[in-house]
Amino acid sequence: MMSELPLEQVRTLLAVVDEGTFDAAAATLHVTPSAVSQRVKALEQRTGRVLLQRTKPVRPTESGAVLVRFARQLARLERDAWGELGLSGTGEPTRVSVAVNADSLATWFLPALSLVPDLCFELHREDEDHTAALLREGLVMAAVTSSPDPVPGCTVRPLGRMRYLPAAAPGFAAAHLAGRPLPEALSRAPVVAFDRKDDFQDGFARRLGLGAASPFRHHVPTSEGFLDAVAAGLGWGMVPEVQAGPLLGQGRLVVLDPGAWMDVTLHWQQWRLDSPALAALADAVTATAARALRD
Repeated sequence: MMSELPLEQVRTLLAVVDEGTFDAAAATLHVTPSAVSQRVKALEQRTGRVLLQRTKPVRPTESGAVLVRFARQLARLERDAWGELGLSGTGEPTRVSVAVNADSLATWFLPALSLVPDLCFELHREDEDHTAALLREGLVMAAVTSSPDPVPGCTVRPLGRMRYLPAAAPGFAAAHLAGRPLPEALSRAPVVAFDRKDDFQDGFARRLGLGAASPFRHHVPTSEGFLDAVAAGLGWGMVPEVQAGPLLGQGRLVVLDPGAWMDVTLHWQQWRLDSPALAALADAVTATAARALRD
């Protein structure tokens, strides 16, 4: 019966996942690629499970994700212990990896990070419906997510609601929407979407009784670019209220239906660890969200 997990092998697994290849992990660990491969194979034999998908970049399997999460938590606790002892450890800054959706990143999230200047951040941008998967895979320590259901080993705090308004440029609205019922107009009008995962505009269309928004759509995969595309008249889109406000005041955007909006409730999920770094970050994020988001 397995009594322990060899830490050298577990740390090697983490290095392979973080660096993406066996060769890159070897360079980071200052060993040969053969040694890295042998350690990973030994860990797979010990656990009786395949731990890595040998793709480019390498990705953990479901079993591998469990060990990657363990390895990252172990590294976090080790660094915290060095800090509490007043020792420098490796001399590297305290690094925290976080998954966050693009709209939060472009609006309220970065000011929260400025409240914890002693930490070094590695941000992963992902849709709020998918950030929890990065936590589950052990790729990040915390995430802004739309899911209230905690990932195993994590805690959840509600952050607030981010409101989205159906908006378009005035010229676009006059050309495509004027004189028609809104559902009929949106079934044909060009639409802006973030990427192929983004069904937010389709969700609004379904509220109006449509199966989906028009298939004539532009994909603009940045929050700022999405806003600029809508303001430029490429199509209509669901724009975060905090971003839409100034452009509405300038007359560069109009709301298609003043009584309609969609809210996304955001949550903060993080590892259930007694870590001063994660605790400080959680306090900063929840305090900033309380000011920026709706209750």
